[in-house]
Amino acid sequence: MAGITGQGTTFNLPNYVGDLFELTPSDTPFLSLIGGLSGGESTTSPTFQWQAYDLRSAGQNVALEGASAPTAEARVRANYFNICQIHQEVIEVSYSKLAAIGAFSGENIQGDNPVTNEMDFQVEQMLKQIARDAEYSFLQGTFVDPADNTSERKTRGILEAAGNIVYNDDAGDGTGTDQALTEDGVLDLMQAIWEDGGIAVSETATLMANANVKRQLTDIFVTDKNYREESRNVAGVNVTTIETDFGKVNVLLNRHMPTTELMVVSAELCSPVFMNVPDKGFLFVEPLAKDGASEKFQIYGEIGLKYGNPNAHGKITDIAAV
Repeated sequence: MAGITGQGTTFNLPNYVGDLFELTPSDTPFLSLIGGLSGGESTTSPTFQWQAYDLRSAGQNVALEGASAPTAEARVRANYFNICQIHQEVIEVSYSKLAAIGAFSGENIQGDNPVTNEMDFQVEQMLKQIARDAEYSFLQGTFVDPADNTSERKTRGILEAAGNIVYNDDAGDGTGTDQALTEDGVLDLMQAIWEDGGIAVSETATLMANANVKRQLTDIFVTDKNYREESRNVAGVNVTTIETDFGKVNVLLNRHMPTTELMVVSAELCSPVFMNVPDKGFLFVEPLAKDGASEKFQIYGEIGLKYGNPNAHGKITDIAAV
């Protein structure tokens, strides 16, 4: 089964009868989680920024009795930034296709057609596809800030932004043979992130993985330790939880994660950022100029990922399948 390009007609968008099932999963757990936690933010520039600062190492910094004033000190702020990428799609349906809701294809055509408005159906599916594209971008997006309008803007995903990286191959540098995930590898990464100020909020400290890595996490932290895997709801997203040396953390199964990587995210620092078009909003549907016997609409929106302190996130790469 495939999609089409161009105008939808009675020939390339046939009607059928019976229950209508979705074959492609449309879940977007990371986008749902950070959107639910933050509510999203808005920007008036395609490139948006945020700042961070650190403190000196703690020590027994004392002064002599009666001493002169010490040398002045100050903390320097750092700048981080990302960019909004454009999602723009067009849907066009012929007048005949809009009208012919009773024209059926296939066998056993006794029954009802559940799609009585082809345009509404196609818009709904396109919105799901845009959400999946945003989910993928927020995970695996590669940053592009073009110098001119001959290239597209692309937001930086959390995998590229991660400040702590562990290579899980036998060479330890990403050039060797992938190895199975280990408890020490996961805990070493979590410790590095914790020392950098991340995963400090247990409710939003999250391990994100595809099915292969999720099964290895279950073996390491549940099966081998005889722990009971539990669940909780965070910002409207159901997650499982596991016990670690750094507290109870969420495990978010995400089909858009690479199958060889594990992501550790301080989710409270992340937020989708929208650039609203005046009088239209962030993601909107609008009719395009009339050109013949069809209805034509476009969906448009600009979105990027804000991720806070990069060192509050980390990843393990080169994880072998087991």
